[in-house]
Amino acid sequence: MSQPVHPIEVLLVEDDAGDELMTREAFADNRIGNTLHVVRDGEEALDFLYRRGAHQDAVRPDLILLDLNLPKYDGRQVLEMIKGDRELAAIPVVVLTTSATDEDIVRSYKLHANAYVTKPVDVEQFISAVRQIDDFFLSVVRLPGR
Repeated sequence: MSQPVHPIEVLLVEDDAGDELMTREAFADNRIGNTLHVVRDGEEALDFLYRRGAHQDAVRPDLILLDLNLPKYDGRQVLEMIKGDRELAAIPVVVLTTSATDEDIVRSYKLHANAYVTKPVDVEQFISAVRQIDDFFLSVVRLPGR
């Protein structure tokens, strides 16, 4: 018997407005209605996670979708900080980026990323990839506290 499906809180760390829009579209079609929170750079991601500044009332995300190429702190630095913090380390982080280099893939996994997905260039393939990530973490994976 499968676990009941509940909406989850997703933090998207993405500086590209087009990629944000496609991610929103993928989530909008989801039958459960997960909440998507968006921050635009690494510093804002950390503010959200640590509930600082404008994000004092932020919810703890159940899943983080993290771009690597970000202003201020890049995604690698953010990933390292998340996975190095006892309170945040259990949050699954999916690196969702344009980079397909072996160096970025290996480094992300060494920093304990839970998955690495290279953003497809095609709009429909991108939306499909995000839906698959969402479905996997919503329907298959057992998340902490869920």
